[in-house]
Amino acid sequence: MDTRRSRQLRHNRGAPQIMVPMARRFSMMGALRAPALQDGSPAVHPACPGLPAAGCRHPLADLEANARLGQYEDGIRELFDQIVPVLKEIAGYLPGPDFPRQAQELFRRRLGFLLPEGPLENAWVRGLDAGTLYASAIFSALGVSVGKFAARIQAEQSAGDSLDALLVECGFHAVNISACADGRLKGLFPYVLRLPESRLLRSSAYAGTLFDVDADVQDWQATELRRFREGYPTTADAPTRYLKVAVYHRSSLDPNHEGCAAHGSNEKVAVEAALERLEQFRSAIENAFCCGASTDILLIGVDTDTDAIRIHVPDAKGQLSPFRYVDNADLYGKTVGMDADHARLSVYEAIRQTSEVSGWGQGEGLPHDGMRRLIATLLISNLGQIEYVAERYGGWYPDRGHGERFVSVGDGFQEIQVRNLAYFARLDTVEEGAADLDVGVKIFRHLNVERGLPIPMAVHYRFRSQIPGDRDRVVKKLNRVAQAVRLRYADLDRRGLLVLHGSIQDWPMGSPLEEVILA
Repeated sequence: MDTRRSRQLRHNRGAPQIMVPMARRFSMMGALRAPALQDGSPAVHPACPGLPAAGCRHPLADLEANARLGQYEDGIRELFDQIVPVLKEIAGYLPGPDFPRQAQELFRRRLGFLLPEGPLENAWVRGLDAGTLYASAIFSALGVSVGKFAARIQAEQSAGDSLDALLVECGFHAVNISACADGRLKGLFPYVLRLPESRLLRSSAYAGTLFDVDADVQDWQATELRRFREGYPTTADAPTRYLKVAVYHRSSLDPNHEGCAAHGSNEKVAVEAALERLEQFRSAIENAFCCGASTDILLIGVDTDTDAIRIHVPDAKGQLSPFRYVDNADLYGKTVGMDADHARLSVYEAIRQTSEVSGWGQGEGLPHDGMRRLIATLLISNLGQIEYVAERYGGWYPDRGHGERFVSVGDGFQEIQVRNLAYFARLDTVEEGAADLDVGVKIFRHLNVERGLPIPMAVHYRFRSQIPGDRDRVVKKLNRVAQAVRLRYADLDRRGLLVLHGSIQDWPMGSPLEEVILA
């Protein structure tokens, strides 16, 4: 391992430290009731059986991080949650002569942005065009959120540097994580896994976790070329690996209806599909580049009701099994009464015991030391997220199913990562991403169209300003994708139930959002 590089990655750039108040406590815990299971019986929390009547406090939970994340979530949710109530309120101003000014003043005061003038000026003739104003408000809230929280990401640069150093020390020079596009996984990185923005971390989202193997092979090639040419983050001869991670999801409260829609809420199918893609990725690289080109793979499951994760532990040969995993909800329950040192040791012991299971999950020994350290880090971080959900929501999220506000198409908005805020369809062409896009539109036909509201679809791509002409090419691509979306969902577009918004951004995280007027 290139220890000199590792030390360099640890360098703190002097980013300001964020001091925030402790997370708000769930003061009415005793008044809450456990959600009902499919048979009508009250659920028992898998990590803390006393919930919601009594709280839990785990020795390894990061309370300061929980407070900071709670503040971030509240800021974004409040902005989007106010849109419909404010629109209902301004509807009561009609047909007054001062309606446009009153409506703008209300939106400015309550939400901090203004509405488009046209629908307000014409309301006295055609009535309030609530659908257009709703979609416009969603896009405005999106822009405000990106600008507001770009500063948060920049302030956490030192955390990203620390993660880079940890990954290299664990033996990984890049980590590529693909999750399901389901909006309930939108907070996967800052919340569920507690991973800050990192130069060594890539991410993508696909319906059913069916990631593009060819695209990830290309990313692997680019990563290895950079190691060879620049020695970043390790030199080409350093024994580090490229790690590919797939994240599927499940529902402990309603597994037959609120699991992964792309797999018919069948957890077994979701696990096997994600594992198959991982194996295809590794085989593609080994078959094309032969010896020394091996990669590590990892499979993670998320319970979207509690945010507890399951990590499928590789064996000594890097092989995974659907039946060999550490269930972090179970681990939380076993360690909640320990002191911090014993709880941390128990996490590593759980990984060892899982590696030694017999039967269908039997493997061939322990994974390498770096993999064990990374798995332990993710498990410990997720213990704090289990407690976060317990403290803020009584143990289970109230939005058991889909509750997304808009469809994000293209590269996505990495500055905004909050559960159930957006359904993300990662695509370069509509033809290639049709399956992901269709799932999102199906979800929003139920969420919005059945209520008479349009589907807000934010088409967003990033460009590289250092590449001549890249901005113009990305704008053309964005317009091409937007036109293809309109053609694919012509019935919705014709009825005014599909509203598109275009935007671009330079690749550095936190760059300003630029609106693109669609052709």
